[in-house]
Amino acid sequence: MDYNSDYSSVGTGFSAGMIFFWLALMVLVYASMWKVFVKAGKPGWAAIIPIYNLIVLIEIVGKPTIWILWLLIPCVNIVFAIWLMNLVSKSFGKSEGFTVGLVILPFVFYPILGFGDAKYLGPSAAEAQNGFNNPFGSNNPFNKPNDPFNQPPTTPNV
Repeated sequence: MDYNSDYSSVGTGFSAGMIFFWLALMVLVYASMWKVFVKAGKPGWAAIIPIYNLIVLIEIVGKPTIWILWLLIPCVNIVFAIWLMNLVSKSFGKSEGFTVGLVILPFVFYPILGFGDAKYLGPSAAEAQNGFNNPFGSNNPFNKPNDPFNQPPTTPNV
């Protein structure tokens, strides 16, 4: 079999070109994430550290840090990553259409977010906006001091 073909050099050149193109896109995305972090008041260098950038992104949108666990579990991470991108776009005042762009074409929409005129409006998560939501609403059974049935038991006097 003849391995000295003109096609092998063409294939090598094409592969090298694709690698350089991919690296250029990654540099663009990480530079854009750096700018997004700086706009949100976080250190820009955090964008290039693999797991730490997710933790900072979770802080930017106002979700609890336990989300890092959900972002590391296979299959579950897809749902939470899309949700996180939606919260990022909401934190910068963008719509759901921008979220679709962040998910499908991050090398186009992250530069728009980082280098464009988008302003960080604050965390968009409901927990960060409203604080802790009482699951009982106004009918909290544990916050009625005058309720005779909500008193600790008394010991009988002998």
